[in-house]
Amino acid sequence: MKIALITDAWQPQVNGVVTTLVELVRELEELGHQVEVIHPGLFTTRPCPGYAGIDLAVRPKRRLAVKLDVFQPEALHIATEGPLGWAARSYCLKRGLSFTTAFHTKFPEILHAALKIPLSWGYALFRYFHKPSSGVMVPTNGVLFMLEQRGFRNLRSWTHGVDTELFAFQPQPLLYPPMGTLVRPVSLFVGRVSYEKNIETFLRLDIPGSKVVCGVGPLEPSLRERYPQVRWMGVLARGELAKVYAAADVFVFPSKSETFGLVMLEAMATGTPVAAFPVDGPLEVLGKPDGSCHGGVMDADLQQACYSALAVPRHEPRARALDFSWAQAAQLFESNLVAAQKITACKPVNAGATSVKSTVTPLSSNQ
Repeated sequence: MKIALITDAWQPQVNGVVTTLVELVRELEELGHQVEVIHPGLFTTRPCPGYAGIDLAVRPKRRLAVKLDVFQPEALHIATEGPLGWAARSYCLKRGLSFTTAFHTKFPEILHAALKIPLSWGYALFRYFHKPSSGVMVPTNGVLFMLEQRGFRNLRSWTHGVDTELFAFQPQPLLYPPMGTLVRPVSLFVGRVSYEKNIETFLRLDIPGSKVVCGVGPLEPSLRERYPQVRWMGVLARGELAKVYAAADVFVFPSKSETFGLVMLEAMATGTPVAAFPVDGPLEVLGKPDGSCHGGVMDADLQQACYSALAVPRHEPRARALDFSWAQAAQLFESNLVAAQKITACKPVNAGATSVKSTVTPLSSNQ
């Protein structure tokens, strides 16, 4: 199948959305699909205001249309709500093509935290963006329910995975020389140092040992100055990041607005337990249908969660991480796709008005 994947998040950006899409493309190609990724690197770009390291395409509509016309995809998936996402949405609506979208990030929360834009405004815009989508893929049941309550429709579950070979299991925390000599236990945060990550809650925790941060972002300069005792590692190659995960005693996930949280799975795959709030991402990654928690500890008191997580045997996070695979995620994504066929207009037999008859059909794995 020829699949067009349109995304504003792609390499060299470093974040969970990029990781998800790169792994997805690899798995889809292994399944025999031809995937055309349309990303900012193919266009003139400008930095996203307030987010160093994230470049956005400038006026991409015409060039994107040419690329899609040439490729002639059998399925179209719009992964993000940025300039490329809006341009692809316009392309599909103009030509009467069906498409799917994804809700990867709670941008309304980010806009609220950074610019004080009311949440209702942000979600109204995103609801408008996703309204014509034939399937909005959502990574957790909690986020799916939240979007339903906010009036989103055509929602479809789509979980994520983890590379359990790259993030190899270590029965004991490793020594990682570039991290220096640190007093244990070592508490680790990995992610963008930005508004939505709630990172300062982690930095303020009164817990023994040392704190390590891997990542960059708009809040990094000020936080580095205010928390000089923290070991700031910047952005690392994924092979090195795997060693940092394996060197930690506990992985702290302070965010309350993540839609999933791939970094938790990466840490857990190495055996490092997670401390988190009981919110959407952690509930999906750590929780099981019976209400139990595997691979870490969730608590409304993050400090208590950190203390309790230190007692979790390292084989438990690894076992929970093995429940998630990129192969399974790609197959679920494939089952959620729809044929990029036109929506045809038909005239009712006993009416003068014209109605729209949708010819949207799911794509099975053998198409």
